[in-house]
Amino acid sequence: MSTSCPHQPYCEMREQTDMRFISHLTRNTFAIILAGGRGTRLKQLTDFRSKPAVPFAGKFRILDFTLSNCVNSGIRKIGVATQYKAHSLIRHIQRGWSFLDGRFDEFIQLLPAQQQIDETQWYQGTADAVYQNLHFLRRYQPEHILIVAGDHIYKMDYGRMLAHHVKHQADMTVACIDVPLAEAREFGVMGVDEEDRVIDFVEKPQNPPPIPGQPDRALASMGVYIFNTKFLFEQLERDAMTKGSSRDFGKDIIPHIVPRYRVFAHRFADSCVGSDNHQPYWRDVGTIDAYWEANMEMTKVTPELNLYDHEWPIWTYQEQMPPAKFVFDDEDRRGTAVDSLISGGCIISGATVKRSLLFSSVNVHSWASVEDSVVLPGVDIGRHAVLKRCVVDKHCKIPEGMVIGVDPEEDRKRFHVSPKGITLVTAEMLGQGAAEGH
Repeated sequence: MSTSCPHQPYCEMREQTDMRFISHLTRNTFAIILAGGRGTRLKQLTDFRSKPAVPFAGKFRILDFTLSNCVNSGIRKIGVATQYKAHSLIRHIQRGWSFLDGRFDEFIQLLPAQQQIDETQWYQGTADAVYQNLHFLRRYQPEHILIVAGDHIYKMDYGRMLAHHVKHQADMTVACIDVPLAEAREFGVMGVDEEDRVIDFVEKPQNPPPIPGQPDRALASMGVYIFNTKFLFEQLERDAMTKGSSRDFGKDIIPHIVPRYRVFAHRFADSCVGSDNHQPYWRDVGTIDAYWEANMEMTKVTPELNLYDHEWPIWTYQEQMPPAKFVFDDEDRRGTAVDSLISGGCIISGATVKRSLLFSSVNVHSWASVEDSVVLPGVDIGRHAVLKRCVVDKHCKIPEGMVIGVDPEEDRKRFHVSPKGITLVTAEMLGQGAAEGH
């Protein structure tokens, strides 16, 4: 292997500036977003949608954060591999992500599992989802391939990671977050040397390898990988011929290549966007409790994730809505919202909203009270209703006078109550049909 970096000018430029790293590297990178997850830990919230399609932060879907990272980084050739309950996600991408210009080889291509190889109907694992689309990738002949999970919330400049990859002449680079050793047991963990070259990889270990010089910290994989294209194709073809493989990057591909090839860890802190005053922001909103907590963070005076950042916007599809409206100013009937995010099309009619996040077109009727709750689009909350510490799915109609989130034992008779006491309410639980297909 050559000892000089063919992209040395780009690497040096990255070190000399904090500007967004859009370059030859990003323009010649193809991104594959793995967006087929079932999201079973989100319970009934994913009965009719995949996890990447779950609404988040008032107007977005979870997938929007990964897609925005790609577009903002200058990576404009993107494939989205879908699988389970994909209709909602596909509709969202078609409506909100059609602005890329195919004349300049910019696109977002949907890649559903479609029995492309032998009799394989579904993607058998994360590696198989890429392997089944090799013919599509070969058509564009990218220099590098970025593979990224589509179900996490964060802002990241993938251009910085690409620069790190070529500077170290890596065959593969894995993005990692720095976590306490005790928490690392829930992740795939990278054992590294002093130069962050990966020397060991273990999935959910009982005794995670610590970071050199930091015995109480570990590097956990974010599920974000960069490969040299030819190298990736070779490894996927080898894995496809290996009997007993589960066709997964974490379980099969990475453990095989770490002792044989140049694999480096890239620390998220070096490419996280907007983390100047706090720890790098990354969330896996994979449970009802984590989903509620991450949304509630958005209502703080200064949340860790800045949605008002013009330099790194989060793109999405949004309907044309009128402004949020607050009506009535009587002593016992006043439309107010405090420490809350209220989206377009909402009407707070003589009701009180505190520390809550309301998506678009939510109606809260007179004398109702909403506290510490996440309310998805199209919900109608009747008069005198009370919601506390709830997640309410799309198109629910909360009957007049109904009280949810006050008595957990009573709530469990009709709804799902999480281990931390968050009550999930769906239209089906209320006997009103399926929310996403409403």
